[in-house]
Amino acid sequence: MRSPRGLAAIAGLALTFAVPAIPAAAAPAPPAATPPEALAARAADQAALNGADRLAKGAGEAFVRTGVTPGGGGLYFASYQRTYHGLPVIGGDAVVVADGAGRVRGTEAAHTAPITVGTRAALKAEQATKAAAAKVSTVDRVDTPKLVVLAGDAPALAYEVVVSGRDHGKPTHLHVFVDSTTGKILDTRDDVREAGTGNSYYAGTVSIDTSGSGSSYSMTDPGRRGIACGREGGSIFTKNSNTWGNGSGTDLETGCVDVLYSVQTEWKMLADWLGRNGIDGAGGGFRASVGLNDVNAYWDGSSTHFGHSQDNRRQATPMDVVGHEFGHAIFQTTPGGAGSGYENGGLNESTGDIFGALTEYYANNPVDRPDFSVGEGVNLVGQGPIRYMDNPSKVGDPNCYSASIPSTEVHAAAGPQNHWFYLLSQGSGASPTCNSSTVTGIGIQKAGKIFYNGLLKKTSSWNHRAARKATLEAAVALFPGSCTEFAATKAAWDAVSVPAVSGEPTCSGQPPAGNDYSLTLSPTSASVQPGQTATTTVTTRVTSGSAQTVQLLATGLPEGAKATFSPASVQSGGTSTLTITTSATTPEGTSQVTVTGDGTDADHTAQFSLTVGTGTPPPTGCDGLAEWDSAKAYVPNDVVGHNGHKWTSLWYSTGAEPGAPGSWAVWSDSGAC
Repeated sequence: MRSPRGLAAIAGLALTFAVPAIPAAAAPAPPAATPPEALAARAADQAALNGADRLAKGAGEAFVRTGVTPGGGGLYFASYQRTYHGLPVIGGDAVVVADGAGRVRGTEAAHTAPITVGTRAALKAEQATKAAAAKVSTVDRVDTPKLVVLAGDAPALAYEVVVSGRDHGKPTHLHVFVDSTTGKILDTRDDVREAGTGNSYYAGTVSIDTSGSGSSYSMTDPGRRGIACGREGGSIFTKNSNTWGNGSGTDLETGCVDVLYSVQTEWKMLADWLGRNGIDGAGGGFRASVGLNDVNAYWDGSSTHFGHSQDNRRQATPMDVVGHEFGHAIFQTTPGGAGSGYENGGLNESTGDIFGALTEYYANNPVDRPDFSVGEGVNLVGQGPIRYMDNPSKVGDPNCYSASIPSTEVHAAAGPQNHWFYLLSQGSGASPTCNSSTVTGIGIQKAGKIFYNGLLKKTSSWNHRAARKATLEAAVALFPGSCTEFAATKAAWDAVSVPAVSGEPTCSGQPPAGNDYSLTLSPTSASVQPGQTATTTVTTRVTSGSAQTVQLLATGLPEGAKATFSPASVQSGGTSTLTITTSATTPEGTSQVTVTGDGTDADHTAQFSLTVGTGTPPPTGCDGLAEWDSAKAYVPNDVVGHNGHKWTSLWYSTGAEPGAPGSWAVWSDSGAC
């Protein structure tokens, strides 16, 4: 690309397939307009199918959509799980950003080297269980091992074993990845996220939503699925009246009043300020427990747990702590999941602090006034707040990003992003900056929108540089025609020493029209014998602005193969035919050929899977069933394997991916195989 311009955009193409004819009985009603979210999802699925831009995938790999979350600026964020011959790829996730008109606006994918591992384990599952259990000092439960591919610089086939219990006195819900050949521990990832330190007792007399009527009530939210509070290790609190707690710091029922008031307020804030539907983004939440016998509070991957202060006089349930723990749930249920590593963990901790502050400011409670101190109300260990977002160094945490952050303990590593959020929201004022600059804040609601919409582009390899780029992109999308918010976002990152990132956007002060186009292939795969040719049609479409010249090239060809385009360049909106000619000496096997469009203002890529010769079919995870082929024409009763499931064709189709939206009309899922 000779002149970068904005985000990548790929037009969404509907999956094409024939459906059974329905006998006419009466004039059909006019078709309903396709909802914007469905158009965005369809476009995202097509981009994932084509391996567009950052969604490159190797032989045997596929992307399975796991959710679509609406963001701001009319954008939708579709998250994907990468699979390899039907096995989940841990750390191979991706995100596609699309708008309600069915145009893809950007792609992100967690980094992984090409995957070429076998799919059969030499190690027995019980051996993996034993190795994993040894990582936890007190084991309560070990889940059945699951075979996965662990992505990264050296992908490996591994068992994922989840071990629950306590490790050196601390709760753990540890995902252990055991090499399927050697039994070596390759990686561990813990779902438990602690507060780190750290009736209503804290907020005065408040209203909470509970269930029941007459003489039977429960601390279960009637309108927010999953939200409830009870005793640690016990049941949800119930009673014969709808008046709860006595305002004492040691009363557990009072602790649950604080929890419900806080999480219900956080839920409202997410909807009103950020447009998120519930804690999990899909209208759901999670249970909370009070009475944990520990000077602590934590999220364990599926529920929150709250202990007490060191002097045992207060429950660890003030609004910022509750908001923090449920903030971990938000981090886990946005694209990319909980991730792993100190830098990712620091961003996770900071996310909890940010959602705690957002919740406090939304509540604006006169008793527990909003601020950027974390845990000052509970005074967990008798030393005041556990973190300061305006100046993390007050408790010894770093204010500034540096090369040491990836090896810094996660609660301390929260410092740079916490500091960034404070500066973006409130401005520098008395808060020191790492480059001695002055930052003008834009207010906490705008800062929250920018932070959250950046978070929706998170992958499992999330780091500060990725967060910088994503939030700058969010500022452009959320506030078109204004550079004020973009400039403040950039200045705040500069002020905490997170460096500029290649490809990050710029702001012109004009609505981000730009010149952009999409690039797709049809078909996306072919099988030939050595010496034969394969062809595919390269289609470009203008998605914004004006047409531009796009030069075409192909890379990743197998030895002895040549590629020609006719024509070699097009004006966006035109098509070209790619012909790949193999030689008699081209080795058998499958290659991923990358087709690149080098445009005047934007570049895009798509992938073409070329199989030469019969070779040895790769394992499908479906007992030898042929893998679904996007280029093959299927007829009723054809049976294929795809994404670890057996599928039976119901009708005639080409390119209709089993399991994709709408595929129920042509494919029947016969279950895992």
